[in-house]
Amino acid sequence: MTAPADALPDVLTDPDLPADGVLSRKPLVPTLIYWGLHALCGLVFVVGVSTGDLVLAATTFWLRLFAITAGYHRYFAHRAFRTSRAFQLLLAVVGASATQKGPLWWAGGHRRHHKYSDLPGDMHSPRDGFWYSHQGWILDTRWEETELERIRDFAKFPELVWLNRWHFVPPLLLAGLCAFVGGFSGVLWGFVVSTVALWHATYSINSLAHRWGTRRFPTEDTSRNNFVLALLTLGEGWHNNHHWYMTSARQGFRWWEVDVTYYVLRALALVGVVWELREPPAELMRPAAATPPGSSPS
Repeated sequence: MTAPADALPDVLTDPDLPADGVLSRKPLVPTLIYWGLHALCGLVFVVGVSTGDLVLAATTFWLRLFAITAGYHRYFAHRAFRTSRAFQLLLAVVGASATQKGPLWWAGGHRRHHKYSDLPGDMHSPRDGFWYSHQGWILDTRWEETELERIRDFAKFPELVWLNRWHFVPPLLLAGLCAFVGGFSGVLWGFVVSTVALWHATYSINSLAHRWGTRRFPTEDTSRNNFVLALLTLGEGWHNNHHWYMTSARQGFRWWEVDVTYYVLRALALVGVVWELREPPAELMRPAAATPPGSSPS
């Protein structure tokens, strides 16, 4: 189980090995990988596709998306539930295989987003333009370092520190597994296409969910609820709900607001894998106040 850390481990202050690992000192490499994977998607017209390829792509897409929505987002960024150290690590490893860097970087940056949402200092505000909020910020070197001060509560775990530094290891292992299962087409569909689709599904919450949809709560940002995005992202599309009460494990506040991530978490809670799922208080289920509650991640 997790507990707040009073101080950052000495290993994180080592100037010879930054918290983000060696790639943080070679910004051109991640950029080439990012656009390279996009370019490789064009090979689907050469290789073709089989039923097995589609099954593999769907499996790696949805499993990794859950690790991002439940793990990186609701757990590491917002501590919306509690779990064991072992399952915490599993969420982190599968999340890292989504090729969205390490859990400390992701969650620390997301906490920044909530602190400065749609204001100067936000990593991906739509006020900087659709392109920037969707993916331009990924290539902005201002945000490449892990904000350790924002993620002290999880930076005390050496396994998470290691994973944050070597975040490219799980994607490489996944690509190798896809090759073992399906050869080159398995890598193409199960890793390359799945990863690019997963990137843009995740980014759509930063861009589209701040432009397209309805606003139930009068938050000070531009967050919106969107049914289509919620289906695409396992419940993350109820973004206005989330910005109103960020620490809730449940983002679909109404019965008809489909939130698959929350349903899976409830199932995991029934068998004791997770517990203490945070729910929105009854009085916050309606837009009665003029100012958001300002809940904190911890």
